Amino acid sequence: MTRANSRKTTQKPRPAKLAAARFDEIEIQCEQRGLRLTEMRREAYLLLAEKNAPLSAYDLLEGLEARVGRKLAPPTVYRALDFLLEQGFIHRIASSSKYLTCDHPGEAHESIYFMCSNCGTAREVEDTRIAKLLSEDASGVGFSPQRHVVEVQGVCKDCGTA
Repeated sequence: MTRANSRKTTQKPRPAKLAAARFDEIEIQCEQRGLRLTEMRREAYLLLAEKNAPLSAYDLLEGLEARVGRKLAPPTVYRALDFLLEQGFIHRIASSSKYLTCDHPGEAHESIYFMCSNCGTAREVEDTRIAKLLSEDASGVGFSPQRHVVEVQGVCKDCGTA
């Protein structure tokens, strides 16, 4: 097994404190918006919040089945993901069709995603300058963007430059 591959299989979970704080925040937002945070939505969010890397819907399905102790149909997971996406609690990484929790849940914002090619981690950085530049360039060619998704592939500080 290569060094990079061993990193992929030894992902460190996020600290439980961070996952709990983010979950508390979305619980409050759901209550304020009059939305129902079902068991499946809750478990999907918590599983994503505990990971240090984006998960595919099928990775999430597998993890949720282990948590709830029963077989789940894929549409169950996709409905939970759709809800979490619509509310701005998670993001979808377009290039890999994977999901990760939002660092600013429920706030309208444009983000850049820095994704490590070695270990699979992803970091969200909010930067209004990039969104402004993209909007200006789009306007210059008569284009009206609906949303910006900027993904940067590279190597994180933990993996180094090797």
